[in-house]
Amino acid sequence: MLKKRLLTLGAAAALLALTACGAEATAPADLAGAATVTVEDNNGEHTIATPLTSVVATDNRTFETLSDWGVKLTAGAVALMPDSSPYTQDKSIVDLGSHREPNLEAIVAVEPQVIINGQRFTQYHDDFTKLAPNATVLELDPRDGEPFDAELKRQVTVLGEVFGKQAEAKKLAGDFDAAVARVKAAYDPKDTVMGVITSGGNINYAAPGSGRTLGPLFDILALTPALEVEDASTDHQGDDISVEAIAKSKPNWILVMDRDAAVSADDAGYSPANELLEKSEALKNVPATQEGNIVYMPADTYTNESIQTYTEFLNSFADALEAK
Repeated sequence: MLKKRLLTLGAAAALLALTACGAEATAPADLAGAATVTVEDNNGEHTIATPLTSVVATDNRTFETLSDWGVKLTAGAVALMPDSSPYTQDKSIVDLGSHREPNLEAIVAVEPQVIINGQRFTQYHDDFTKLAPNATVLELDPRDGEPFDAELKRQVTVLGEVFGKQAEAKKLAGDFDAAVARVKAAYDPKDTVMGVITSGGNINYAAPGSGRTLGPLFDILALTPALEVEDASTDHQGDDISVEAIAKSKPNWILVMDRDAAVSADDAGYSPANELLEKSEALKNVPATQEGNIVYMPADTYTNESIQTYTEFLNSFADALEAK
């Protein structure tokens, strides 16, 4: 699926000269210059000319990876980036705004070669192809029907090919797999697990499999659900079922994503997830609460659902399991 083809004419000439002289064929230093990389994303195969001088990113899952790899952005969805991202401090990056009121036309001036699009900006794929016809619009969102863990690793693997960070991508995938293995080794399938999302002062249900962010972990880790309901959704705030119904399922473990921590932590009315759960009368007698078996995802998860975020959370979950 992934392959590189060097196009440097000088390199080809040098190789021909070496062959003609009967010398041992060794690659000249400038082979690392202009080249192409061919990768496959959700929409098919793309051949991208490198080195890249103008990169745009709108996919929240990719911001941490790109930043860690030192990828310079000329434009991006800065309004959607967590405050923890170094990109938010880089005033040279053209802010395309949020997906609700985007300034898509702003990419025209930066003449991008690659637009790493996805998540909240997926709907603007065709707009980007029209505004930047010479750019490759690369989309690597996890695909429906594919194993979520494999999709997270596919994303960083493809990005590693594009930016020449194959070793770094391999390490990210390996760290994720190691965290998954830790959880599986420590988890007892007899213990039931509940996923919840706190939002707007409410504790909502994250359905196994389909629930936002936490849902896929049930399949990846082979967790035993404490509760399953019909017609569960992928809603970003979770499903609105009563806290009493959650409590009645008596989960041994509760996994939590605090949605508001990423988007409204500075608001006067913000209630942290740990306070909501600790103050809930309905949940105070469930096994997970009584035994301290509540594990929280990183605060910026809602705007940073990267493979690094999942790895960090899985290691926290493994720590809690191993401590029992």
